[in-house]
Amino acid sequence: MSYSERVRIFVKGVLMGMADTVPGVSGGTIAFITGIYERLIEGINSIDLKMPFYLFKGDFGRLKEAFFSVDFALFIPLGTGIVTAFLAFSKLMVMALQNYPAVTFGFFFGLILASALKVFGRVSEHSKGGTSFGFLGFLFGFLITGLDALASIHSLLMLFFAGFTAVFALILPGISGSFILLILGQYEYIINAVHGFSGHLLELTVFISGGVVSLFSFSKLLSYLFRKHEDITLLFLAGLMVGSLRLPLVEVVSEVSAGLSGYALPVLACFVGISGVYAAGSEE
Repeated sequence: MSYSERVRIFVKGVLMGMADTVPGVSGGTIAFITGIYERLIEGINSIDLKMPFYLFKGDFGRLKEAFFSVDFALFIPLGTGIVTAFLAFSKLMVMALQNYPAVTFGFFFGLILASALKVFGRVSEHSKGGTSFGFLGFLFGFLITGLDALASIHSLLMLFFAGFTAVFALILPGISGSFILLILGQYEYIINAVHGFSGHLLELTVFISGGVVSLFSFSKLLSYLFRKHEDITLLFLAGLMVGSLRLPLVEVVSEVSAGLSGYALPVLACFVGISGVYAAGSEE
């Protein structure tokens, strides 16, 4: 792989990491519109989880074969970009949401809307059954983004469950893993734990363990759905994204001052978000 290709993957990782810090935007959506989603899912799905057993048994031949079959050319630059963005932008995103919520959510609205249109554009065949799945996706997205946050309970069991559900949402285009954390009352706790990780090693380990279990569990399901039922899956995801527009729309309306003039900056930010999605997607 060329150096320029590694840089492009790193940049896509940065975009995914930035999205994953924001309640309302899914890193999976960014992966999808930048053309690496299916490679990412297949790459995760192809990792041989028996590698530790090969090492324990001394079967170095199978261990070497399994190790070098991992798509490191994707995972290393992408993962580096995600981690870099999360560490660099998580506090910034929280600050933007606190100080400029209407403009920030207007930008997110544009991102999600354009992403939904791009996903819908990939559907090759429309059917009544597919339309039903699209409606179910819309209904699910609309209902879940209307939930109120639960009480902030930071037990190890809750942190494992939070990691499990957040990573599933992260790899599924449409619903943000950060939003799931917000609903579960864990968003700010995890952000602060990451930035002060030395005092939260146990909690972060449990949280990450839940995410790893989720990642390898659902990657197989998503891989199967894209291979066997691509159009139905795409329609469900497009509906999910449209339904999740409820969150940024409600936030913009609740934050904007009276009068149409108050919507000028959020609408402008929305168009910037739409332009960003199509610019990122042009690299596919």
